[in-house]
Amino acid sequence: MQKKYLLSPQCANVLRTGWLVLNKPEAVVRTPALQMIHFALVAPPFLSHLRALDALAGQLMVRGHRVTWLQQADVGSLMDFGRAGFVALGEGTHPPGSLGAVIARAARPGGPLGIARVIRDMARATEMLCREAPAALRELGCNAVIADQMEAAGALAAEAAGLPFVSVACALPLNREPRVPLPVMPWRYALDAQAEKLNETSARVHDWLLRPLCEVIEFHSRAMGLAPKRTLADCLSPLAQLSQTVAAFDFPRQHLPPHFHHVGPLRAPMTAEPALDLPGDDGRPVVFASLGTLQGGRFRLFERIARACRTVGAQVLVAHCDRLMPAQEKSLRRAGATWVTGFAPQRAAIRRADVVLTHGGLNTVLDAFAAGKPVLALPIAFDQPGVAARVAHLGAGLRVPASMATSRAIGTALRRLLTEPAFKTRASDLGIAVAAAGGVELAADITEAAVLLGRPVLTRPPVAPASLTSTEYSPHVEPEFRPA
Repeated sequence: MQKKYLLSPQCANVLRTGWLVLNKPEAVVRTPALQMIHFALVAPPFLSHLRALDALAGQLMVRGHRVTWLQQADVGSLMDFGRAGFVALGEGTHPPGSLGAVIARAARPGGPLGIARVIRDMARATEMLCREAPAALRELGCNAVIADQMEAAGALAAEAAGLPFVSVACALPLNREPRVPLPVMPWRYALDAQAEKLNETSARVHDWLLRPLCEVIEFHSRAMGLAPKRTLADCLSPLAQLSQTVAAFDFPRQHLPPHFHHVGPLRAPMTAEPALDLPGDDGRPVVFASLGTLQGGRFRLFERIARACRTVGAQVLVAHCDRLMPAQEKSLRRAGATWVTGFAPQRAAIRRADVVLTHGGLNTVLDAFAAGKPVLALPIAFDQPGVAARVAHLGAGLRVPASMATSRAIGTALRRLLTEPAFKTRASDLGIAVAAAGGVELAADITEAAVLLGRPVLTRPPVAPASLTSTEYSPHVEPEFRPA
C-alpha cells in the first residue's frame, strides 16, 4: 500500500489558486490524502550544494515523500543521506575513487589551463548524467526531479523522461539580466549603457570558456528531442525556480520569471548541530574564519588571516574543513590563531563571532547575515566574486580579493568591521530578510505544489521603479578596493 501525505496549508492554497501569497496567515485547510511523490535529486558533487539540497530532501521525506539521489559512486560515500536512496551512475566513466582528483582541481584551478580542466570535468559529469539518468528515472519510477541549477543534466533528464522538475540555485542564481553581472564577475550592478555592454561582453567570454559544457548541453538536448538548449541558464524549470538568496541580498531584478522564489537558506534544524566549545575564550572579539570545503587547504591565506587577527587584538577560530595537516595547524597557532579545527558547528560559531571571514561562499554569508554578523569576503573562484560584490555594495561587510589579501589589508578591513557599527546594522537588516524568507519549509511547499499542479507556481512579481539610479538603488556605495 502506497504512503499518503497531507498538504500544508500554504501548499493547499497554491493548489486552490495557483498563486503563492507570502506572509499572509492561512486558515487550516483539510485536504484529502494524496499519493507519495518519488523525487530524484541531481546536483554537482560538491558539499555546499549537497548539504543545501539534503536539507530540502529531509523536509520532503518528513512529509512522507521519497527521495533518491543520482550521482557518481563517490558522492554516496561523501555524505550520509539518511533515509534517502542513492543510485550510483557512471561506473565506466566515473568509477569509485575518481572524484578526489576532480575536487582537487576545482579547489585550486590555477591559471587558464587549470580552469579549462575544471570546465572539462563539469562537461564530462553532465555528459555521463545525460546518458544514464533518464533510464534510471524510468527504472526507479520517479515522479519528479529536483535539479540544481549548476547541473544541467537534472533538467535535461527530467524533460527526456517527461517528468516535472524544480530548479534550485544553491549558489547565486544563473538567471540572466542585462544589468546584472554574471555570478562569477566581481563588479557592480549596471547603471548605464557602458556597464550593460560590459555585462554583455563578459557573458560572451564566459560562454566561450564554457563551450565544452555548452556543447554537451546542446548535443543532448537535441538527441533527447528537446527544444535546443546551450547554457545552464537555458535549463531552468518552467514550473518553479528556488533560490537560497533573498531579494534584499541581490542586485535589483527586473526580469525574473513569476515562478522564481527567493526562499532563503536551505538548512536542517539547529538541533542537528553540535554545541560550540571554545576553551580559553577571554571575551575579546572573535573572528570566525572559514574558506569552505574546497578552499580550506589554503594554509598561507589562513596564516595571513591569523597574523591580521593578532594585530587587531581579536581571537580567531579557523575551520579548515580537514584540509590542513597537524603541523600546519600548529603553525597557524604560532601565527596568531586562537583555535584551529577541521570542522566547527558553523551556525554556533557564527553566533559567537563578531566578524565572519569567508571566501564568499553563499552558504556561509547567508548564515552570517541570519545571525546579524558582518562579513569580510576574500573571494577566490566560482560565484564568490559575485557574492562578495553584493556583500560590499549592501554595506554588510567588506571584500578584499584573495590575490590582494595581505595581512595588512585583512587587518585594515577587520578593524573597520569591528569598530564601525554600520556594518553590523546592515547585516542585521539582511538577517531580518533571511529569517522571513521561509527557508526549507517554503521550498518544500513550492516543490510539492509545482509537481501536483503541473503548471507554474507563481509569486506576484514586485513592481519595478520607473527608473533605477544609484540613489534609488544603493543604500551604500563601496569605494573601489585599494590594497593597503
